[in-house]
Amino acid sequence: MITVTLPLRIVSTLNVREHWSKRHKRAQAHRKAALVVPKAELPVTVKLTRIGLKTLDGDNLQGGLKALRDGIADRLGVDDADPRVTWEYAQERGEYAVRVEISPRTVD
Repeated sequence: MITVTLPLRIVSTLNVREHWSKRHKRAQAHRKAALVVPKAELPVTVKLTRIGLKTLDGDNLQGGLKALRDGIADRLGVDDADPRVTWEYAQERGEYAVRVEISPRTVD
């Protein structure tokens, strides 16, 4: 298993009211942060754990992690809808960060 912790603050992008350029800069930063995630042989399960002071509901959690998910998919050389990659989401309380865990998966 590969585990990387990224110093990112994931916010509820579905509820935040901000200028489009600020949202764009955050998305670029999240995609760029994915460059430190090592490549892995497919198929894999990628678990994204948001660490923050408060928890988000499910759709806001996935929405907030979308740019990071896209960046990790780019790093793996696939589209984020590729069936060889299973995405899981979790949350924990603590100082802002995201833990990325990539584990091998057997083909069903």
